[in-house]
Amino acid sequence: MLKILSACLVLSSGFFSTTVCAEKISETDALVTYKAADEFEMVKENMVMAITNQGLKVSGYLHIAEMMQRTAKDLGFNNVFHHAESIEFCSALMSHRMVQLDPANAAVCPFTINIYSKADSPEQVYVSVRKIYLQGDDDKAKAALNQKINQWLDAIVVEGLDE
Repeated sequence: MLKILSACLVLSSGFFSTTVCAEKISETDALVTYKAADEFEMVKENMVMAITNQGLKVSGYLHIAEMMQRTAKDLGFNNVFHHAESIEFCSALMSHRMVQLDPANAAVCPFTINIYSKADSPEQVYVSVRKIYLQGDDDKAKAALNQKINQWLDAIVVEGLDE
């Protein structure tokens, strides 16, 4: 069952503020998925802009659809994607905070935002992001940082969808 949820943020910078909304179509313990209103390349460009607006640099792109299309037939699968790419990026600030809880949390980086359209409905674009659950002995600090990082990732996606 998919729940349609609303995700709105109030963005402010100096002299003005604006409310932006994106259509969150599902949220599980592992992933948050949004429905985009623009074409794939525009959504990808807007996500990159939202990442760089945080003062971050994109470290790489994973061309998921190409790999899946190339290997599907040989492995006995149907092609699922029309387009699919993940954008990788990291934040030194968030990384330092995470490894202070537990050095194993370095495995969480890089963060990724996945943009895709399905083979059976190529005009509809989706964006998904993995929810972060950190390790550490301080449950209160861990819960607070999990929440902070997940809200930060959501804010990046929502900004990218509302460009």
